[in-house]
Amino acid sequence: MKFFIILITMMSLMLSESMLADKQDVEYYNSSNILAADLPFSEMVRVGNILYLSGQIGAIPGTLKLAPGGIKGQAKQTMENIKSTLESHGYSMDNLVKCTVMLADISEWATFNEVYKSFFKKPYPARSAFGANGLGMGSALEVECIGAVKK
Repeated sequence: MKFFIILITMMSLMLSESMLADKQDVEYYNSSNILAADLPFSEMVRVGNILYLSGQIGAIPGTLKLAPGGIKGQAKQTMENIKSTLESHGYSMDNLVKCTVMLADISEWATFNEVYKSFFKKPYPARSAFGANGLGMGSALEVECIGAVKK
């Protein structure tokens, strides 16, 4: 019986340490712009060695206004926002491994690609793209990315 109690106690301690380690392994990152706007999401969350970036649109930082210039202007601002989020927390575009692109007008895919390619060097991250309507603030696009922390 004594052995059983010791075994249960040890297993409980191991389980609670494991759960505590999992909680410590999650970090939430936000810039002053996100905090000041009191938006209901984190800019980026790191879980272990994986970075999850919230979807970005072409909003000018510190405002709730879209960049001028249609798809090209918004695409450039969107990618700048992603780059800025990464760099402000010690990462870079090289950390990205997957991006999901939502375009309000899928026929603007080629125009978006021109801008997108200028923010990366080969090999490019994996990517999905699809048409979507009802994007935030009437945006022409939204891009959501996942990154990996390099050892």
